[in-house]
Amino acid sequence: MQQKGAIQIIEWEDLDKRKFYSLGVFMTLTTRATVYPASLIRTRLQVQKGTALYSGTFDAFCKILRAEGVRGLYRGFMVNTFTLVSGQAYITTYELVRKYVSQYSPSNTVKSVVAGGAASMVAQTITVPIDVVSQHLMMQGQGEHLSRFKTKPKMVLAASKNKLTFGQTRDISVQIFAADGFRGFYRGYVASLLTYIPNSALWWPFYHFYAEQLSLLAPSQCPHLILQAVAGPMAAATASTITNPMDVVRARVQVEGRSSVIDTFKQLLAEEGLWGMTKGLSARIISSLPTSVLIVVGYETLKRLSLRAELVETRHW
Repeated sequence: MQQKGAIQIIEWEDLDKRKFYSLGVFMTLTTRATVYPASLIRTRLQVQKGTALYSGTFDAFCKILRAEGVRGLYRGFMVNTFTLVSGQAYITTYELVRKYVSQYSPSNTVKSVVAGGAASMVAQTITVPIDVVSQHLMMQGQGEHLSRFKTKPKMVLAASKNKLTFGQTRDISVQIFAADGFRGFYRGYVASLLTYIPNSALWWPFYHFYAEQLSLLAPSQCPHLILQAVAGPMAAATASTITNPMDVVRARVQVEGRSSVIDTFKQLLAEEGLWGMTKGLSARIISSLPTSVLIVVGYETLKRLSLRAELVETRHW
């Protein structure tokens, strides 16, 4: 019988890299497709002034579904799929930095914090330009004042009515470059780093901590994957709550074209008070919970399936 609390972490050197990357792309795409609607709702809630359009997460979901259909929940998704590259970069950076830090510290917490932060910095450098375009697409049809750039309207005949068709990634990209140059695609980069580096640096140590604590409480025969699947959402809720204020500022900076993180923070605080810092938190947690379950189950399964042949029998599910 395996000792309680002894959840073995599969490290980088234990993996068959060919299996790891080929299966990883499928896992990342599936995860993003599942949680994208919640990310869209979160962005719209964070960018709106007060409760001008939506009173909350459920209200936003119902209104978007009613007005725009299921396709409305996936506005900007196609350009967002390019973040598959950042997903692979994140995984690789996390594992390599974790391996490097292990030479200087045996502490799993230290390895998780440093590797998580470094992985997020690399991923955000790739992701921010994609996010900037994607978020402007998310905000199409939400009012002239909520997005600086508009797609060119194409009049289509449907049920004897003219409707606007949005979603032209090229239109938004050209307008961003014309207005702000290359720097426009990195608007909000600092805010993104200030949001996602702490979030990633917090998620991994909390994840391992909760998994270990759950393993001490659970029966010794309980599958480790179940404990890890529960620990993931707990870590996500903790990290999301701590970092949400910067996530609100990041969304405002990117969509409204602001240049100062500090000025945006001050204005948000002045206009909406401390309550404004919690905007989109429920949507963020709602999106992070299934994301974390999918990531944990997918990632831990991926690592087990990618184990080198001689190590397969040494790891337990």
